[in-house]
Amino acid sequence: MGKQKKWYVVWEGRKTGVFTTWAECEKQIKGLKGGAKYKSFPSRASAENAFSDHFSEHYGKKTIESPLSPAQLQKVGKPIKMSIAVDGAGNNQTGTVEYRGVFTETNTELFRKGPFKGGTNNLVEFLALVHALAYCKKHKIEYPVYSDSRTAMSWVRRKQCRSKKARTNANKEIYNLVDRAEFWLKNNSYGTTILKWETKAWGEIPADFGRK
Repeated sequence: MGKQKKWYVVWEGRKTGVFTTWAECEKQIKGLKGGAKYKSFPSRASAENAFSDHFSEHYGKKTIESPLSPAQLQKVGKPIKMSIAVDGAGNNQTGTVEYRGVFTETNTELFRKGPFKGGTNNLVEFLALVHALAYCKKHKIEYPVYSDSRTAMSWVRRKQCRSKKARTNANKEIYNLVDRAEFWLKNNSYGTTILKWETKAWGEIPADFGRK
């Protein structure tokens, strides 16, 4: 059995963010005066979600994501093909984030926004989900919408973004969109069903940006 891949979060280092190899992570933390704050995670999703939290929320805590059993896979079933899938992603090279939505069955892109400076994966996951809800309402589409982010789904249910990312002049654009998204949620009703994309059973969500 091959060695399980890990993703690395650096909260304090030469560069911060989510890194796909230990070598890249090590460059940001090795020999850093005053110490560094970092941790490995078993999946990209768990790493990107953790990066939006404070380091203290993950320090000393083990993150385990075990594969689904055959019985669990059968219970999960298969994804609904006639649906919309959304995802957000960051680019460690440019320090920007973006999001998009696709038709699940064909992977046809329906919308794409970004790149935005100074954002987080959770912020664009939230924006992607609200964009999909507004898109469905505008075009009178009755398909369900898939997201692989429990955080984004929770924020949409609460009709409020709860990111701990500070607002700055650099991320003004993305936070303007967040304000608009919250306003839309509080002033619109919708019948669209929001579903969790089961990555461990189905693989990466179709809207994934493929940055592994």
